[in-house]
Amino acid sequence: MAIQQSELILNPDGSVYHLNLKPEHIAHDIIFVGDQDRVAKITKHFDSIEFSTQKREFKTQTGTYKGKRLTVMSTGIGPDNIDIVINELDALVNIDLETRKPKEKLTSLNIIRIGTSGSLHADIPVDSFVMAQFGLGLDNMLRSYLVDTVSNVEMENAFVEHTNWDLRKGKPVVIPCSSVLEKRIESDKMHKGITATAGGFYGPQGRILRLNIQDSTLNSKMDNFLFEGTRITNLEMETSAIYGLSALLGHHALSLNAIIANRANGTFSSDPYKAVDELIEYTLGKLAEK
Repeated sequence: MAIQQSELILNPDGSVYHLNLKPEHIAHDIIFVGDQDRVAKITKHFDSIEFSTQKREFKTQTGTYKGKRLTVMSTGIGPDNIDIVINELDALVNIDLETRKPKEKLTSLNIIRIGTSGSLHADIPVDSFVMAQFGLGLDNMLRSYLVDTVSNVEMENAFVEHTNWDLRKGKPVVIPCSSVLEKRIESDKMHKGITATAGGFYGPQGRILRLNIQDSTLNSKMDNFLFEGTRITNLEMETSAIYGLSALLGHHALSLNAIIANRANGTFSSDPYKAVDELIEYTLGKLAEK
């Protein structure tokens, strides 16, 4: 059955609604960044750029790096934006946009997020890299889907118990990274653990300006959460959404962060741009390997 126009919205030129992309515009290996200005910081390393477009905060460039075709895309901030980006990328490769029917042969994309973050532990210093083995969603976006088919329910329950989580906020969800991409990208320089994903920047991440928050001790409880030897390393706003939707749709996803601040000892990188550039160059090199 064809998908209705109201459910899969296309622009007059046939591109998907928010991303303004057609299937031929994207590679199968895609790098996500949050900030649209960071796209060019990655593609400046490319040998050539074949396509560029931007609509709202979604900027996309596709080109070649050392013979490897890659796409770099800005997602903007938050799980809600990731819901748009992943679903529309999947539509580009797995739905025939003319007939509006899912394809019989499905395509798996490789999606790697490169971001910046602050670490929660003194032994994860500034200028180091963190690889998210799990995404811990503190928001409710993924609960709109049948996410229990791909989530780690035991870790979710352990987190709820450890933090005395108020279920009026919705139950947290835990999604593992792609083991395929983990093996492809990992190195001795990577710290591994759980990346927590919040649905906002202020209250959801424990920041208090003029509004009191539901649990002012949540961050400290997250600091000492441990499940089968795995701890929460950092807190941001996209990873769990990327992992959950990718797993449900059959794509591979991995989230990497350059650590530019350390909350445990109060330090901040003296040159945060250098750390990000090093992570970019490392990731590009790994993706270009034969």
